[in-house]
Amino acid sequence: MYDLGIIGAGPAGYVAAERAAAKGLSVVLFDKRELGGVCLNEGCIPTKTLLYTAKLYENALNGKKYGIVAENVSFDFGKIMARKNKIVRKLVGGIGAKMKKFGVEVVKGAASMEKRNTDGTIDIHCSEKTFTCKNVLVCTGSEAFIPPVPGLDKAEILTNREILELKELPKTLTIIGGGVIGVEFANFFCALGTKVTVIEMLPEILPGIDKDLSEMLRKDLEKRDITFNLSAKVTKVEGQTVTFEKDGKEHQVQHEKLLVSVGRRAVTHGFGLDKMGVEVLKTGIKIDSTCRTNIPNIYAAGDVTGFSLLAHTASREGEVVVNNLTGRKDRMRYSAIPAVVYTNPEVSCVGLTEEAAKAKGIEYNIRNLPMAYAGRWLAENEGGSGFMKILTGKKHNEILGVHAIGNPSSEFIYGAAMAIELELRLQDMEEVVFPHPTVSEIFKETVFAFQE
Repeated sequence: MYDLGIIGAGPAGYVAAERAAAKGLSVVLFDKRELGGVCLNEGCIPTKTLLYTAKLYENALNGKKYGIVAENVSFDFGKIMARKNKIVRKLVGGIGAKMKKFGVEVVKGAASMEKRNTDGTIDIHCSEKTFTCKNVLVCTGSEAFIPPVPGLDKAEILTNREILELKELPKTLTIIGGGVIGVEFANFFCALGTKVTVIEMLPEILPGIDKDLSEMLRKDLEKRDITFNLSAKVTKVEGQTVTFEKDGKEHQVQHEKLLVSVGRRAVTHGFGLDKMGVEVLKTGIKIDSTCRTNIPNIYAAGDVTGFSLLAHTASREGEVVVNNLTGRKDRMRYSAIPAVVYTNPEVSCVGLTEEAAKAKGIEYNIRNLPMAYAGRWLAENEGGSGFMKILTGKKHNEILGVHAIGNPSSEFIYGAAMAIELELRLQDMEEVVFPHPTVSEIFKETVFAFQE
């Protein structure tokens, strides 16, 4: 008998397993693949490893701006991919060590909830064994969505999984979808010399991100020879040709490789949700603020809920489940979930965008400030561009949203998340001391700009 059975060992599952076991619960963790889930094996970690390599390569090529002359700069694609694999293996091993340290039983195989017993416990079948659990946490994640485009089912395509296993650098790459995954891969391959074309159905890349940031990033990437076709609809795929409609005209683009990146969908089939009577919406498993489903002792966290498909959201949801199981009242809040696009330059944001504030009828004030107001940023980003935007409530001056484009905004956006989570006002932020010189000072400078 286990206190908690967890199906899925991604950021929600393995974090919940560690937290629960550390608090004295007996835990069994199931996954048919490697520990770490999509994030560690096919997403967050491998892509950021590749993007950092691309950034180093670009910096070497452009060293003259800093007085450094490097000749005959080149790269080894095989070694780049091998390093990515090494880092993934190391982190997977690290999770395994943590599970062992805290006494979590890890079972590799496809797990399925088979039966609810008379005492309310649930039997999970995996690897020809049955495990009885008092509570179950479902963290089965998401998978790449393949749109019903004529010919796409017969074409040789890549998703976020297959593109990470390439052995050679393609000369041309067409990407269907201008969201975060598509744009990050566009940045990486373009930096290494691949001719990249992005086809996006919406009028701008990165839907959901502040439009001013999205536009600035797109223009920056266009200068590096990435072609963006916006407001464009793919109509068919034949062989190495993608046909799309734009401005009422038909266009075609040839490619060596084709990446399909139009979104992800929750994995809700194959592990017994129907047998347990768990309510599933079109987007994913329905949960309340404690991540509980309609069945009292079955919870869900991460991408399978279809709400906030981010690794750090998943981990926090897993923590909320464990806290409530161990006597600490906790609830999931989504108003201060930071998001980052790890391109060069980085895009980082948290809280409301202008568009979202308007849609909610919230009155707000806004200030923008160039990243160059931070001396550290100016010293490290020669010839670069970027800015920070802050939204505050018109009546109480509370921080509603913070949006930045510039390196390394990902490393200080958490401070903005804390400000929103704690409902800090401008006057509260004015009393916070920022270290000097750091790029994070742009936050303080933009706060001060509200007085001008």
